[in-house]
Amino acid sequence: MSKPSDLRVRAVVGVALIAVAAAALWAGGVLFWLLVAVGALLMMSEWADLHRATPRQKRIAQFALFVPLCLMAPPSIILETRDFFVTGLLAGAAFFTVIVTRRRELALGTLYCGLPVLALTVLRRQHQGLAWTFWAMALVWATDIGAYFAGRAIGGAKLWPAISPNKTWAGLAGGVFAASLFGAAMHLAAGLPLRMTLATPVLAVLAQGGDLYESWLKRRAGVKDSGTLLPGHGGVMDRLDGLVPVAPLAAFLAVLPTVRLFLAGQFG
Repeated sequence: MSKPSDLRVRAVVGVALIAVAAAALWAGGVLFWLLVAVGALLMMSEWADLHRATPRQKRIAQFALFVPLCLMAPPSIILETRDFFVTGLLAGAAFFTVIVTRRRELALGTLYCGLPVLALTVLRRQHQGLAWTFWAMALVWATDIGAYFAGRAIGGAKLWPAISPNKTWAGLAGGVFAASLFGAAMHLAAGLPLRMTLATPVLAVLAQGGDLYESWLKRRAGVKDSGTLLPGHGGVMDRLDGLVPVAPLAAFLAVLPTVRLFLAGQFG
């Protein structure tokens, strides 16, 4: 069990991280892109360490990821690009990485770290981008908080003890419940579309799945945390693992009406 001082540090750093993320999200534009892009590059570094990459292999993977990240910047800063083109560049970065380093794991890392950034920038550009991006990020926070308190209060059967001995089925249920309440509140207060509100419980499960996947990576690597950058929390991946699977699906739900209109125009 964590000491009170450790919990205090964890809480203070957690609140600070949420405040920084919320401020960048509110500002939008370059500041938001810069935050998520730097986060992706830090995640790529931690991913490479978890897979025991050499310093040279790590730099190559980060440089390969850097190119599509730059093209995700606001159009007024770099140039206007289509999201499909940037997605292709991410795939190209993964291909380049595996060819040069001979490490398939690092190629997967470029997608693991890059796709959530693309998804979040797409979300933020939407007409209701501020509310929708906040929903995608905060539902992960709500899931983590709900799972923590429900797990401690109820305990019970472990979710996957071989991978993450502290996670319980009660914690998962508490996280899904907290995220669902948050989604309903966003629907009532900010007009979150029904399709996104109803998807919130599913996304909460995905967030926990992302957490378990990173736990598996750390257990395989024989480490407790993905890094040491964030006191009380570990590395950047330790804080963003739940957002990795959530952001792409949230962005897809956001642009779904546009996709439908496009398909209707092409094949109608």
